[in-house]
Amino acid sequence: MMGALSPGDRVRVRDDYPVGHIRTPVYVRGHEGIVARAFGKFRNPETLAIGRDGMPMKVLFEVRFRQKDLWPNYSGSDNDTLLIDLYEHWLVKV
Repeated sequence: MMGALSPGDRVRVRDDYPVGHIRTPVYVRGHEGIVARAFGKFRNPETLAIGRDGMPMKVLFEVRFRQKDLWPNYSGSDNDTLLIDLYEHWLVKV
């Protein structure tokens, strides 16, 4: 386990639209997924992009989403998924 989340946890991506450099894709905001794995702690790229030091470090997670949950008109299999790397401050445990 790394931080408050662990692989297998169901999470919701914050549905926020802050100004500035944001690394979280719009199409996953507000959606639920499953934590697949934790990569470790890294400096926050959102604050690094504006010339700050990126501290405190944030845990980067790989989160799995069902494509049908992201795109209601998706015509592929119910089993099709998308993996996206998201920082912990964007995730809320469900």
